[in-house]
Amino acid sequence: MGFYQFKRSQKIPATIDEVWDFISSPANLKEITPDYMGFDITSEDLPEKMYPGMIISYIVKPLLGIPTTWVTEITKVTDKAYFIDEQRVGPYKLWHHQHFIEPIEGGVMMRDIVSYQPPFGILGSIMNSLVIRKKLKEIFDYRVQAVNKRFGEFK
Repeated sequence: MGFYQFKRSQKIPATIDEVWDFISSPANLKEITPDYMGFDITSEDLPEKMYPGMIISYIVKPLLGIPTTWVTEITKVTDKAYFIDEQRVGPYKLWHHQHFIEPIEGGVMMRDIVSYQPPFGILGSIMNSLVIRKKLKEIFDYRVQAVNKRFGEFK
């Protein structure tokens, strides 16, 4: 039963305020998620900005187009610096996603650390090697492109 981390960094040519306003709004999640994931927020009356304790529910189709309920809680938020979301209901035994932003010369550095544990013990570890890790890379590759489309590429 494996425990894994996936890390990604991206430089963005925008201000810390612009990037924070974008990433801290639950409404923008769909924009940075590939269409094939069938990502739909099912929570009603979400506020414009996340806050600690906020619960967000989704339907996603991460594998073979099979709809899966995913519920995350925003557990920590430090304005214009970071937030953490943790799975409460969903496909993983453990999902802990840290989102960091910090000003750098010419823009913002955005970093993600996803700590996760697939379900099903050794079978989950095999699935991580064959599918899950590649799927996470693909999803975050898409997100890099979506953020570049929104803010431009860092030069």
